[in-house]
Amino acid sequence: MPILLKSLAIEMAEELGEREREVLRAVVQEFISSGDPVGSQHLARRSDFDVSSATVRGVMADLEELGYLEKPHTSAGRVPTDRGYRFFCDALLSLREPPPKERVLIEQGLSSSSGAEEKLLEAGKVLHFLTRHAGVVLTPRPTALLLHRIEFVKLREDRVLAILIGKNGEVQNKVLAVDFPVTPDELVAASNYLSGLLEQLAVEEVRNRIFSELERDRAQYDKLIEKALKLAAAATELQSTERVLIEGTGSFLEQPDFADVERVRALFRALEEKTKLLALLDRVQRAREMQIFIGAESDFSSAGDVSVIATPYGTGEQVLGTVGVIGPTRMNYQRVIPLVKFTAQVLSKALRDI
Repeated sequence: MPILLKSLAIEMAEELGEREREVLRAVVQEFISSGDPVGSQHLARRSDFDVSSATVRGVMADLEELGYLEKPHTSAGRVPTDRGYRFFCDALLSLREPPPKERVLIEQGLSSSSGAEEKLLEAGKVLHFLTRHAGVVLTPRPTALLLHRIEFVKLREDRVLAILIGKNGEVQNKVLAVDFPVTPDELVAASNYLSGLLEQLAVEEVRNRIFSELERDRAQYDKLIEKALKLAAAATELQSTERVLIEGTGSFLEQPDFADVERVRALFRALEEKTKLLALLDRVQRAREMQIFIGAESDFSSAGDVSVIATPYGTGEQVLGTVGVIGPTRMNYQRVIPLVKFTAQVLSKALRDI
């Protein structure tokens, strides 16, 4: 959760008493479960409330005045606002690990996928299957690839194929134009030298190491090392654009919350363009912790009726990307949050074990 939202949560906590909290919790839970506006008489009949419907009605009116609830025009009941959902997520949720069957499903799905790309796709698929919301994954930047080895193959006099092999088994190829003579034997020697020098570094770190080496007194280097460093500099000049993988966008059509055709069209346009979603997921990656964006807290959906729950994944201390779900604001946060968190943990382990 962004820092500003944390301070907001503290401010909100100070203005709500225990009874207001319990009524707000009940309204949110009832609305998530049924999708229907919640009335005071319905709440008063619950076994965990020992007060009259008039008392509950008064508390609900106070919560509406404070901005936690609102009353739809066509109903006497009330529904949570974005502010109400925010307080519910920050202060009223009791989270537990996903059930054993769901944990096993996530673990088996990610362990059965072979390469890194397949595991990223599977993470989105399993989240969609379990939550019935859209699963979303922000892939690692190409420059975040942890190197295991660099190899070179001579194609013709002025062309060399660079092969970057990541620690996770991912392979990236790039054809280099070279303006200096280099033999196949020199390419093998360059590969061995660079693989030892740069192993376990991310591509974005590799370029800093290379330029640092090149800026030193070149008299101390022989021609072969200088060629090797130039080849490595060209090979690691990669595009740093991440990709957004989305699984299950059709799930929005199953939700009564998106019965309005124009709202669905606007949402699908945002999903197709992916620019705002990429920026949102990148914020999660930079924050290095789970983030929950409810409704209008992000500008992802112009309709303001979508929530995004996402958390980073990575290997060791390195954050590689983000995994999460996109769904209606009326989603089961208590269930979805642990599923997203556990999937990120399993995905991180699966990428480390490749």
